[in-house]
Amino acid sequence: MTHPLLDLPPLTAARFAAVEDRVARLLDTRQDVLITQGEALLPLEGAIRAAAGPGTVALNVITGPYGQTFGDWLRDSGATVHDLAVPFDSAVTADQVRAAFAEHPEIDFVSLVHAEAATGNTNPVAEIGEAVREQGALFYLDAVASVGAEPVLPDAWGVDLCVIGAQKAMGGPAGVSAISVSERAWERMAANPDAPRRSYLSLLDWKERWIDGGRTALPHAPAQLEMLALDACLERIEADGLDTVMARHRTLARATRAGALALGGGLEPYVREERDAAPVATTLRVPAGTVASELVARALQSDPGLPLAAGGGALAREMIRVNHYGPDATPQVVRRALAALGAALAGQGLTVDLEAAAAAVDEFAL
Repeated sequence: MTHPLLDLPPLTAARFAAVEDRVARLLDTRQDVLITQGEALLPLEGAIRAAAGPGTVALNVITGPYGQTFGDWLRDSGATVHDLAVPFDSAVTADQVRAAFAEHPEIDFVSLVHAEAATGNTNPVAEIGEAVREQGALFYLDAVASVGAEPVLPDAWGVDLCVIGAQKAMGGPAGVSAISVSERAWERMAANPDAPRRSYLSLLDWKERWIDGGRTALPHAPAQLEMLALDACLERIEADGLDTVMARHRTLARATRAGALALGGGLEPYVREERDAAPVATTLRVPAGTVASELVARALQSDPGLPLAAGGGALAREMIRVNHYGPDATPQVVRRALAALGAALAGQGLTVDLEAAAAAVDEFAL
């Protein structure tokens, strides 16, 4: 008995390298690109532990929960960390970053999340990249949620370590991820005596055994199915056109925001300014007296497959997230999500207008 997902020829080094080249084209980068064999937390943590150590002075920008995690990793690596935290319903600005540099001119490492899917905001990386270049600091970027939904351009923006994952806007697998690495980032890692070696977190091991060897022999058996899925999703993006894929996410974000306002019932966008709202997901603030997690639970009773979630931690009381990315980046999904939320709000005695919400979505999405 054979099975198409099991009885596959081994993935060759040449095929693996070809998928890396496809990722490089997606990012329009000439930097080294590594596809790492695990979810994006693997290269996110590996890059910090490789590039930061006791002599590092880091500016860690916090616009959501992942920024908080990066600060923890930096401190655990021995770095001196200056946090720049802004409200989760907004974005950081380049002027705020420059002000942090003026206060701490010794900063030599900057960590930033491009789009925070958990809070629905996105940060102006191009402008921040200019400030980081002026400072001469190493620039580390989490672009896991943004890639495929908005431009991600490591070379143009001066990003030294750029991590992406395929499971959101790219519509691909969660089990593999990728990182682009600049030459000076490699130099920083090589000079760090505490950088992981002989470890699954080690980017330097991959460089020495894979990149420096001409990408002819894989260091270990690759995640075959995930690699094939990643290749397929990159091929699909190329066929559709990256600009088309990004425009679809941008349009759905605007449609969701407009539809929620038209729905009424006290729902309003959590991210105050549309310019700060991420194309990958829209977060909504629930009306006073309503618990977001309970509202989501009621909405999912009627349609369990909807891409709805309450905020994490303390945000579970006040925030709802509509994930309109990948295969869920369609007007139909957004209309269904708002209809389910509207029914849940109406069940609490709040006045909603389902027809107006659908019409607002269609105005953007048709």
